[in-house]
Amino acid sequence: MHLALSDWLVVALYFVISAGIGLAYTRRGGRSLANYFVSGRSLPWWLAGTSMVATTFAADTPLVVAGLVAKYGVAGNWLWWNGAFSGVLTVFFFSRLWRRAGVLTDVEFAELRYGGRPAAVLRGFRALYLALPINLIIMGWVTRAMVTILQITLDVNPWVAALTLFGVTAAYSALSGLWGIIVTDAFQFAVAMGGSILLAVLAVESVGGLDSLVTRATAHYGSTEAAFSVIPPTDQAWLPLSTLLVFLAVQWWAAWYPGQEPGGGGYVVQRILSAKDERHGLLATLWFTIAHYALRPWPWILVGFVAVLQYPGLANPEEGYVRVMVDVLPSPYKGLLLAAFAAAYMSTISTHLNWGASYLVNDVYLRFLRPDAGPRAQIVASRVATVVLMVCSLIVMSFLSSVEQGWKLLIGLGAGTGLVFILRWYWWRVNAWSEISAMAASFVTSMVLATFGFDLGDVGSPAYAQTMLITVLVTTGVWLGVTFLTPPESAATLDRFYRQVRPGGPGWRRVAERLGFAGDRVPGGALSWVNWVAGIVSVYSAVFGLGAAVTGAPVRGLIYGAVSIAAFLLIQRNLRADVVLNARVDTEGGSGLSLEQSR
Repeated sequence: MHLALSDWLVVALYFVISAGIGLAYTRRGGRSLANYFVSGRSLPWWLAGTSMVATTFAADTPLVVAGLVAKYGVAGNWLWWNGAFSGVLTVFFFSRLWRRAGVLTDVEFAELRYGGRPAAVLRGFRALYLALPINLIIMGWVTRAMVTILQITLDVNPWVAALTLFGVTAAYSALSGLWGIIVTDAFQFAVAMGGSILLAVLAVESVGGLDSLVTRATAHYGSTEAAFSVIPPTDQAWLPLSTLLVFLAVQWWAAWYPGQEPGGGGYVVQRILSAKDERHGLLATLWFTIAHYALRPWPWILVGFVAVLQYPGLANPEEGYVRVMVDVLPSPYKGLLLAAFAAAYMSTISTHLNWGASYLVNDVYLRFLRPDAGPRAQIVASRVATVVLMVCSLIVMSFLSSVEQGWKLLIGLGAGTGLVFILRWYWWRVNAWSEISAMAASFVTSMVLATFGFDLGDVGSPAYAQTMLITVLVTTGVWLGVTFLTPPESAATLDRFYRQVRPGGPGWRRVAERLGFAGDRVPGGALSWVNWVAGIVSVYSAVFGLGAAVTGAPVRGLIYGAVSIAAFLLIQRNLRADVVLNARVDTEGGSGLSLEQSR
């Protein structure tokens, strides 16, 4: 792709602004460990939520969506749209509890919820497991996707360009901590989404407009339903009914996946912990869920349709997105789209560097190696850990043959563990051995099934549903059995956790009564269930409505849009009526679990 001077100026301006924002927050991020990893717990909801959306908008995301559309039509996105059930659950049942926990990382939670050596082992193991293999695989495949984009768009060595991007990102991430990352994310998200929308508009115009796109896509896929129906037609072989039912009834709560953890986890929880208070944490997660599932994907979907019409014979249909970009954009918009891809890539990498470093420093270095480290040593260790993760991710990338390989590995490792991550908040009997046995059972079961040809890498195979169900049943049976065969956590541990978090509900009744909190309900009470249903209705109605609007059915789009708005207004009314949510002010100003307690 030929770039004019105006394109290079746009790219240069993007890098100057991104680096400037990151460097501007160097002093603020270096004030303390809490500032470096959770922004001093002072973020407003819109900034924390936008950062979540930016993080999940990686360089490979538009390509993956375009590839799904090329193969399966709009309905192919149910591979990830099913996660909205879990995302909305996190909004109303877990975001408030995470903020009350006041930990610095989600794995530190292990020593707030559990006690003794098993809790310490669990915390240390999960910190290393998430920071190294899981985190490095994700950064490796995101960088590999960026290399693929640069191979098509630039006449320079793509590895040199990708490593330059990585180096700039690691530099401002190491210096500024989460403060710089969060503010840079907001700018990068605006650039990435602006570029995506611009590309969608010009791409659709290149094939004669929306009407022409719909007509040609209908002919290509065989019917309008096969191309544009959000609900998968039951006669489509690529998504058997059994697999669709597993998506909607099992996978969203049973399978753990980075960024889509049942009960919340990872960088989503990091942003919740960074919010000003419970209310801001809840609203941040709500904004993220709506933007992630409903608002963001439609520009990519439209470009995916244009790509399959213009380049129907591509061996790798994901490349079609980049080819559309090369062919339809004039200067300086080519530079803007390159900046958009750089923004998407850098926002993801910066978060994963900081998130992974938080585990290595807070949950390994300070917990087990040097618990007496002073504030300055903590910041130095954080910056060193960020650089180490950068180097390690490049090594992992060299061994990762494809994005699909990494995706299969993560799905297999997390299948079946979701329920224990949900119930640990709402059932006193869950103990550290419950989590340990769930992770072990999921890993062993997925490995054994893989040796017999059953894996979770091909959703078009009837074996997908069988594999997921077997893994979930075995894993759940194992961890429940281990839970009842091992002693419960001590009364002191349970009491400490309950006083800190106040989860309420029937699963904690015996502890609540002992402490004099017999009247505690689940935060939000029955309205949380109403909000969960309304949230699901709002998100999916927005998905359906936007789809109808951009594919030539404006009346249907308006109807779905009205339903989505009505459901959202119901949520808004219920949240305003929540006296506890609006009256509770977080005055602790730091981790609810001190280093002394955690040791």
